[in-house]
Amino acid sequence: MHEEELIKELNFKATRSSGAGGQHVNKVSSKMELTFDLHNSKALSDFEKERLYIKLATKLTKEGILQLSSSESRSQHKNKTIVIERFLEVLKTNLRVQKPRKKTKPGKGAIEKRLTLKKNKALKKANRKPPKNEI
Repeated sequence: MHEEELIKELNFKATRSSGAGGQHVNKVSSKMELTFDLHNSKALSDFEKERLYIKLATKLTKEGILQLSSSESRSQHKNKTIVIERFLEVLKTNLRVQKPRKKTKPGKGAIEKRLTLKKNKALKKANRKPPKNEI
């Protein structure tokens, strides 16, 4: 994954942020919206695109566009860097291939411990019962 090529393919849009902030919020466009066209990306291979389509299915639009936004800071530049970092983190986490799990059997000690605990529980419960009357 080439970060510089990916960043060149990003589209940014500055809009007015919502929430508290007084007059500053009403006159400054500090919220940054990032859009990334996954389908037409030249920085990603076909395998990576396919993997991202599967992993990010709920976050993509019908056209295959990923949208992220940031309005954490009052600064447009800070919001832009935050949203770029978030975008790169989303790609890294979703492109990571997990190692297949190796099945293992429990060791002798674990089996022995389980059986002794099982016997102790059975004895405890058997001792709770009243003695049988033998005539």
